[in-house]
Amino acid sequence: MDYGESVQKVLLRKITKAEQDLLQLKLDYCRFVFGLSHRARVTADGKTWLVRSVDVQSMTYTDDGTFTKPSVSGTPEEDDTGRQVVALGTEWELATVK
Repeated sequence: MDYGESVQKVLLRKITKAEQDLLQLKLDYCRFVFGLSHRARVTADGKTWLVRSVDVQSMTYTDDGTFTKPSVSGTPEEDDTGRQVVALGTEWELATVK
């Protein structure tokens, strides 16, 4: 292995680590700023949904330096099977605790 290949492998490992760290930071941002935690409840389209996935890649910077809300997917709260996953987009609000 020559020097160029060795440097390439090191840089690729560092890039992968940085991307993983950024993903985790965005998930932390979603949890602390938007209140999205595991099995969070959100309202969208007049219904309550259990969040199944958060698309942090959909988050963009705003003019004031913050992030926009992520796109989420969820299942209807009354669906016990959790099989009907629906893309909810960014038009959701954190559901209030009853």
